[in-house]
Amino acid sequence: MGKGLIWATAEDLCNNRGRVLSLYRQILRSLNSPSLPLNFAARQAKKAKVRAMFWVGSDERSLHNIADLIDAAEYSLSFLKKGQFPPRYIT
Repeated sequence: MGKGLIWATAEDLCNNRGRVLSLYRQILRSLNSPSLPLNFAARQAKKAKVRAMFWVGSDERSLHNIADLIDAAEYSLSFLKKGQFPPRYIT
């Protein structure tokens, strides 16, 4: 990522693409874990939320927003791998 730039260049987007896709797939796979107390409908609803989050994030061109998407995905994935849901942020 270029120093001092706010908007992502094509090179930045290309560099982050593989990481974002990998996180997306890992989260979807983690939602299939039998350790999560979800029925089929709830699993599909959670997956739809993940798809929506990444779909909106795919249009981002700001370096800060792309970094935030990656951070949020890694944070959520760390909880899902333990068989837990990430806590909601209290604001």
